[in-house]
Amino acid sequence: MDVSVWTWAAVIGGLLLILAFDLWIVDRGEPREFSMRQASIWVGFYVTLAVLFGIGIWVASGADRAGEFFAGYLTEYSLSVDNLFVFYLIMARFAVPKAYQHKVLLIGILIALVMRGFFIAVGAAALANFSWLFYVFGVFLIYTAVNLVRQHDEEDDVQENILLRWARRALPTTPSYVGAKITVKVDGKRMVTPMLIVMIAIGTTDLLFALDSIPAIFGLTQEAFIVFTANAFALMGLRQLYFLIGGLLQRLVYLSYGLAFILGFIGVKLIVEALHSSGVHWAPEVPIWLSLSVIGVTMVTTTVLSLLKSRRDARGEKATPLPAGDGQAEAVPVDGDRPADTDGGDGDGSTVARTRQTSQRRN
Repeated sequence: MDVSVWTWAAVIGGLLLILAFDLWIVDRGEPREFSMRQASIWVGFYVTLAVLFGIGIWVASGADRAGEFFAGYLTEYSLSVDNLFVFYLIMARFAVPKAYQHKVLLIGILIALVMRGFFIAVGAAALANFSWLFYVFGVFLIYTAVNLVRQHDEEDDVQENILLRWARRALPTTPSYVGAKITVKVDGKRMVTPMLIVMIAIGTTDLLFALDSIPAIFGLTQEAFIVFTANAFALMGLRQLYFLIGGLLQRLVYLSYGLAFILGFIGVKLIVEALHSSGVHWAPEVPIWLSLSVIGVTMVTTTVLSLLKSRRDARGEKATPLPAGDGQAEAVPVDGDRPADTDGGDGDGSTVARTRQTSQRRN
C-alpha cells in the first residue's frame, strides 16, 4: 500500500481538526456533565467517520485493505472498551468531578495517540527488518490471552507507572482541583493541579495497553497507515463511549473471555502466517475475511452472553428471600444522601474496585 507523505499529512491534520472541533464544542461555556444524548450523538459521529474512512480505503486500495482496516478498527475498539474499566477506576481514585471528566479523557487520549504513533512507527520498522518478531508478537499475544482468563476473578487495581510516580513527586501540586485548570499560581509560585496528574495517568496507562493492542493489529495488517488510522479512530470516540456505556461496563462480565479469545486467535494467526512466509507448506494463510468474522462474532456473542447473565443474576437477587432477623431493614440512602462515585467519594477508588471483578490486567 503506497501512501504518500501528503496523504499522511492530510489524514493527521484532519484528525487533529476534528478533535479540536470536538474540544471546542464540548468545552465552550461553563463546565457541565456529559449527557447520554450528547454521548450517543458523538459516538455515532465517530463510528460513521470510521466507516466512511474504511469505504474510502476500499475505493482507493481495494477490498482487502479495507477489510484489514475494519478488522483492525474492531479489534482496537474492542480492546479500548476494556480500557474504559481502568479509566473509570482512575477517575474514581482521583475523585474527578463529572463536569471535568470529558476534558481529562480528551487530553489523556491525545497524549496516548501521540505515543501510540511513535510506537507504531518503531514497530513497523522493526517488523520490516526482523521477521522473527512475528513469532515474538504471536507468543506474547497468546500469553496475554491466557493471563486475561487467569486474572478474570481478581480484584482490579490501578498500579501507578514510573512516569506517573515521578510526576506526583516532582511537580508541586495543589491539594484540590481548581475548576478545570491544569496549572495555577499560589503565592506567586506556579503549581499544577490534580487535573494534570489524572491526564498523565490516563495517557500513560493507555500506552501500557498498547503493548498488546499494537501487536494485535500488526497481526492483522503490516501497513503502518492502516495500523495508525485504525488506532486513531478507535481512540477518538473513546471518551464519549465512556459516558455512553458507563453504567454498562460492570455488566460486561464475559468481556475478558471474548478479548482473550480474540488475542489468542490473532497470536496463532501471526505464528501460522510467519511459518507460511518461511516456506512451511502445511501452514495456511488466514484470509482477512475470516479474521474480521471471528472478531465480530466473538464480540457480539460476548456482549449478549454478558447481558443475559447480568439479567439472570439481577432476577436471582430479587427472588432471594431476606434472612430472618429483628424485622429492621438496613437503611438505604436516598439519592440526596448517596455518596458520590466517580465525582466524589474518598478519592481512592476503593468503592469502584470492590464493585467489579477484573476483566483483565495486561502485563
